[in-house]
Amino acid sequence: MQFEWLVQGGYKGFYARNTSRLDPKIVNDIHKRGGTILGTSRGGHDTSKIVSSIEDRSINQVYIIGGDGTQKGADCIYEELRRHGMKVAVAGIPKTIDNDIDVIDKSFGFDTAVEEAQRAINAAHTEAESIENGIGLVKLMGRYSGYIAHYATLASRDVDCCLIPEVPFYLEGEGGLYDFVHHRLRENGHMVIVVAEGAGQELMAESLDLLNGSIDASGNRLLHDIGLWLCQKLKDHFADRKEILNIKYIDPTYMIRAIPSNAADNVYCTLLAHSAVHGAMAGYSGFTVGPVNGRHAYIPIHRVTEKQRCVNTSDRMWARLLSSTNQPGFLQYEKVMEAKRKKEASKFLKISDANDKRDSNNSTGQNGTSGVH
Repeated sequence: MQFEWLVQGGYKGFYARNTSRLDPKIVNDIHKRGGTILGTSRGGHDTSKIVSSIEDRSINQVYIIGGDGTQKGADCIYEELRRHGMKVAVAGIPKTIDNDIDVIDKSFGFDTAVEEAQRAINAAHTEAESIENGIGLVKLMGRYSGYIAHYATLASRDVDCCLIPEVPFYLEGEGGLYDFVHHRLRENGHMVIVVAEGAGQELMAESLDLLNGSIDASGNRLLHDIGLWLCQKLKDHFADRKEILNIKYIDPTYMIRAIPSNAADNVYCTLLAHSAVHGAMAGYSGFTVGPVNGRHAYIPIHRVTEKQRCVNTSDRMWARLLSSTNQPGFLQYEKVMEAKRKKEASKFLKISDANDKRDSNNSTGQNGTSGVH
C-alpha cells in the first residue's frame, strides 16, 4: 500500500525527525495561509541518508519545493538515486520570491512579493511627503538579484531611486547618490529610495573595513545591513552640511515572507503542481517544472542551477525603470572608486611618511643627547 509523506524541516527532515503522513485534510486550507507547513532550514544534508530514507519508505516519487539552493539539493538526490539504480521520480517545483531561478519565466511567490512590497513603498511615500526633506527608504529582499526591487519600483511610480546588486552605486561626486538626493529634494521636497538587500555590499565592506567572506550554514555569503548603513550615511552627510533631513526607514522583509499568496500566484502554483505530477507519472525524473516563453516545460534540474538569474541591466525593462525614476545610472562607478582608492592610498602614504620622519627625528635626538655629559 502506497502512502504520501510530508517531509518537514528541509532535507534533514528525511532522517533527522519523524516524517508525517500526508492527507487532504492537512493541505486543504494551506493556500489561504502565509509561511510554509514544510518549514525552512539552513545547512547541508547527507544525501546518502536521504536516499536510504526514500528506500526504507518505498517512496517512488519525490516532489521538492524551493529556490536555487533547494533545486541543487534535488539534483544531488536525483543523481544519488540514479547511482543506486533506484527508479524514483524526482521533480523540482521552483518557489522563491527572489525570482532568481534561471531558464523559467518566473518563480512562484514573486508576484505576491512585489504586490506586498508595494504597500511598504506606499507607506514610505506617504511618510516622506508629510515632512520637510523627507526620505522614505525601503529595504527589500534580493541577495544577488534585484527583481523584487526592480518590479516594485516600476509598479509604484513613487520611487525616485532603485538600488540593486546588479548595478554598483557610489555616494560621493558627480552622478553619485548624494548629488542625486540633493537634486531631488530641492525639486520635490521629498523622495523614496528602494534598495535590495544585496546592493552596495562592496561599498559597505570598503567603507567599514569589513571582511566580506563570511558565509552561513548553507554556504551563502552573509550580508551587511545596507538599509541601516545607507540611512546613517545620508544622515551624516546632511549633518556635515548642516541641512535638514528626515529619514523614515521601512524593512518589510518578514511581512512579505509571511503573507498568503495572491490570486495570480495561487493559479500559477496549481499549474506547477499539475505539471510536476504529470511529469512524474509519465516516467520523467530529475526535472524542474516551469513556464519557458509562456509554455510550461520540463527542464533538467542541473540546467536551472547552473547559474542564478540576475536583472539584465541592458534590456528594456531596466531602461524603463531608469526612465521612470530619472535616477543616475552610476556608469562612472569604476572610475570613481579607483580615484577614491588612489586618494586613500595617497593619504595613507603621507601619514606613513610623517610617522617615519617623526620616528627618525626622535631617534636622532636620542643619539645626540646620549653623548652629552
